[in-house]
Order: sequence, then structure tokens, then C-alpha cells
Amino acid sequence: MRAANKTMRRYFGTDGIRGTANIHPMTAEVALKVGMAAGLMFRNGGYRNRVVIGKDTRLSGYMLENALVAGFTSVGLDVFLLGPMPTPAVAMLTRSLRADLGVMISASHNPFGDNGIKFFGPDGYKLSDEIELQIEGLIDSDLTSRLSASTDLGRAKRIDGAQQRYIEFAKRTLPREMSLEGLRVVIDCANGAAYKVAPEALWELGAEVVSLGVAPDGFNINRDCGSTSTEAVVAKVHEVRADIGIALDGDADRVIIIDEQGRTVDGDQLMAVVAESWQSSGRLSAPGIVATVMSNLGLERYLGGLGLSLARTKVGDRYVVEHMRAEGYNVGGEQSGHIVLSDFATTGDGLIAALQVLACVREQNRSVSEVCRKFEPVPQVLKNVRYAGGTPLETDRVRLAIDDGRSRLGKDGRLVIRASGTEPLIRVMAEGDDAALVNQVVNDIADVVAQSAA
Repeated sequence: MRAANKTMRRYFGTDGIRGTANIHPMTAEVALKVGMAAGLMFRNGGYRNRVVIGKDTRLSGYMLENALVAGFTSVGLDVFLLGPMPTPAVAMLTRSLRADLGVMISASHNPFGDNGIKFFGPDGYKLSDEIELQIEGLIDSDLTSRLSASTDLGRAKRIDGAQQRYIEFAKRTLPREMSLEGLRVVIDCANGAAYKVAPEALWELGAEVVSLGVAPDGFNINRDCGSTSTEAVVAKVHEVRADIGIALDGDADRVIIIDEQGRTVDGDQLMAVVAESWQSSGRLSAPGIVATVMSNLGLERYLGGLGLSLARTKVGDRYVVEHMRAEGYNVGGEQSGHIVLSDFATTGDGLIAALQVLACVREQNRSVSEVCRKFEPVPQVLKNVRYAGGTPLETDRVRLAIDDGRSRLGKDGRLVIRASGTEPLIRVMAEGDDAALVNQVVNDIADVVAQSAA
């Protein structure tokens, strides 16, 4: 459905509204109208409607937060401000506080100059395509006649204790008697939304915590830190001889693990860890997990050896969640580190995923490298091609190059070509057992795409 509606969408992408701060659509004016439009969609008579708003640590968060507050209160919704909080915490608190709507101001793993607006319904799940399209229809319309009377305007207040609510929620995902005492943990919060809650949760669980990326200044979110730049956490793991490194992204909905040897453990390996553990304990609700087309073929083969399936969706954690809900799965995620464990959360949660890995480490009394190295990944190459406009994937030359690449890889290889939903990039990915062939196929296709995009 989303693919069919994509040409009609002016604001929403695969994960909310996103762009460069103070440039359309990430302006205060648009944020004001977004607040008004979304508020009208979730305004019901009979009681005071409420919305919770969290944000990461970007400088532009102040501007967008205030604009959204003005929009929501102008149509009669009360606003609860959470301050810097992880995206999954906003989803959880939307339900916990019985809010009608949740909003997260973040551009996730993007540089500080970008920002975005993500929405959660009262059930804590991201909004459907249909509701997003209805909000879009209202944004550019004249809403003057639908503003609340002066006596019915909403109020806004900051919520005390929201961080501790989320910390306790995260801790309760572990068995009551489990302690992390004796484990030295390096946590890199990317100078982002989890810079307070993640180190505190780990410390309260008994771990010895070494914190990185916990000094946000509005500009340094995701800069040489976090899940997209793991050099700092790898170095610190070696320096302090840590048992594990945990790297979150700017809004903490994804995680990358570093083992005690300094090796990176991606989302595919983490899903394999949780799937095998939950299968053995009888907690897996379906005989398989859900991932995207980008997950490694090695994961699929490994799960097959356990008698488990791998259902694939389009890229985007929302697609993973939709399939999980529709088919009854409780484990899913993305190679990039979005891990969705629906027994606990309605969206990807980096901290909770890391805690589940730590639980496996503690239960098995083995090192992180032993617990988390489940399979040898099949050679996989991803290349991004930037484009200025148009549809470079629609040219005959590109189509022929893709067909040729797929033929060369054969039935034992995979080829995925897609446009990014958050950046002007064409992503070219191929995998197969022959590393040299995979690399050549990706380079050949990327060159043709680049020529078509010029």
C-alpha cells in the first residue's frame, strides 16, 4: 500500500517527516501546522486529549518542540513534554500516560543538521499510511475555522520522573533475580536521546559502566560516536578491557554490540542470539523471525538450521513491526540494529535489545564473542549512489544492468536495489558466496546508476 501511495506523499517518508533543520519541511511553520493537523486527527470529545512529546539533543529540537506545542494547544490538546528521551521510551510513555498521540522529534542516526518528527498512536505503534495521508491533507489546508475557542486551548507542562519510568520499564524486561554485577560495560549514547537513561539503567542493574557520548551540546549527536561510528567504543573496550560495548544511535532505537575482542556484532547476529535463546526457552511466539531484504543470507541459513524461518519485508522497522503484528511474530529487526521485541516494546529499542544480549551472556556464562557470533555472514556489499532528482532506477540502462547482475549472481545470490526513504540515495546491495563476483556486480550497477543520476 505504501508503495502505491508514495507519489502522493508530500511530507511523510518511511519514518515520519525528516529533512534539514529550518529548511522545508523541517521549519517551525510546518511543525506548527503538523501539530495542528495531527491534533485535529486525534481530538475526541468528552475528555481532555493529551499528547506526549520527546526529543533527542539536536539544537533544532527546541524550535520544533515549541512549534509543535503551539500547534497542539491551538486545537485544544494538552501537551506533556518529556525532554530528551529515546524513541522507544516515547512509544512506551504514550501508552503509560494514556495519551492520544506520541511525538518524537529526531532524525535518528542522521547528522545534527537534520531533524524529523515521528508519530505514535495511543497503542504505542507508528501511525498507519492512511492516517499519515489524512494528516498530510490537513497540513496544507486552511485550519482557521477548526481552531479551539480561547477557553478551550490546551496546556503544556514538563513531566517529572519520565526518565525513571523508562529505566524501570527497561530493567523489568530482565528476570527479577538477574544482576549484571561483575560485567564491565562500555555504553556509547551518541550524545543523543539516551545519554541519561541508558548508563543509569545499566548501573542500577549492577554493571560497572564506562560511558561515552553523554555530553550533548546540540551539535555533536552521532558525530564520531554511536552505532554509525563505532571506532570510539571499540577503542574504549580495548582500553578498559570491557566485557561488552554497546553503541546506540541518536534516538536509541537501534544498537550495535562490540564484543570483548573489539569486533562488531550487527543486528543480524543479535536477532540470531535472541531467536535461539527464546526458542530454547519456549518464548518464541512463531517458528521464525521477521527481518528486511537487507539481512544477510547467512542469517537465513542459520535460522533454517534451527528449524526457523526468516520472513523478509521492505526496509524500515515499521514494515517489520507490521508483519510481526499481522503474523504473530515476537522477534524482528534490521541488520542496522533496529531490534523489535514485541513482548516488551512496540518499536525498535536499543537498550532493551542490549539487555537481552546481556541476559544471554549471564545465563550462558560465556563471553560476548562466544554468545554473539552465531554464523559467518555471506559476503555482502552495499554501495550508496547520491542523486539530485528524477528517478534514476527507471532508465532502461539501469534496468538492464540490474537484470544482468541478478543473472550473474544466480540462484545462490541476492540483489537488492532501492531508493533510501530518508536520504537522496540509491542503495545497491548484493550478496553471495563469491566475494569477488558480489563486489564486481555492485560496482557495475552503481556505475550505471551514477551515470543515469548525473
